[in-house]
Amino acid sequence: MNEVVGARDILLVTLDTLRWDIAARCAREGRTPELTARMPGGRWTRRHAPGSFTYASHQAMFAGFLPTPETPGPHPRLFAARFPGSETTAPGTFVYDAPDLVSGLAARGYRTVCVGGVGFFTGRGPLGSVLPGLFGESRWEPAFGVASPDSTRAQVDHALEVLDDTPADRRLFLFLNVSALHQPNWFHLPGGGPGDGDGPESHAAALAYADGHLGRLLDGFVRRRRPCFAIVCSDHGTAYGEDGYAGHRIGHPVVWTVPYTHFFLDPPEEP
Repeated sequence: MNEVVGARDILLVTLDTLRWDIAARCAREGRTPELTARMPGGRWTRRHAPGSFTYASHQAMFAGFLPTPETPGPHPRLFAARFPGSETTAPGTFVYDAPDLVSGLAARGYRTVCVGGVGFFTGRGPLGSVLPGLFGESRWEPAFGVASPDSTRAQVDHALEVLDDTPADRRLFLFLNVSALHQPNWFHLPGGGPGDGDGPESHAAALAYADGHLGRLLDGFVRRRRPCFAIVCSDHGTAYGEDGYAGHRIGHPVVWTVPYTHFFLDPPEEP
């Protein structure tokens, strides 16, 4: 990461509430071609979430604690605040003298932009302002939120405007919290109605919907003609009746087990 930071743009996309099993199934079934085409080996990596709901998990990720590989560790981290005694800070870790990654990247000259999604990123009220307040710029509008059936399109349209507005010689850290997977997601099923409720199939349909628009964002970074390092992951899963549970902020495997990937985006070589 010490070779990445400063040399590349950085993109962090959290697919809020995305379950591991649904992500893996959609990849196998060819329902997420844009993301799958860019993942190493065309597969998600199975990891453990750093928190069981959005606020806790993102606080951890912005401190450098991305979802942890499921195999026994310790596992070296990509990013870490300088912290005596850390067992997961390795020679390849980008270490910053700040309380969070966003501030650490800003200190290295990055423009830091948050495109919010779920309620913790609205900038409305004290609690909804904590996470977006880490960024130099934060954007949210109702069209980006969980109640919008076309939220990912609106979010990506805005993110592409940020790319167009960022000079080619300016480093960019863009964070996008995709809200489409979070409940309610019944409207992503053809012919779905409020009475149908949410479930694994509407969750999968929401992911397939989001994939197409995320492909536009990834293509936008390639067109920017600056190399980019992209991280795409879930912050936590959610239960749809497993063992009697519903929702998240609970200690169940469908909540703690999440998909993760990272990859490089490079501009095309000059002819």
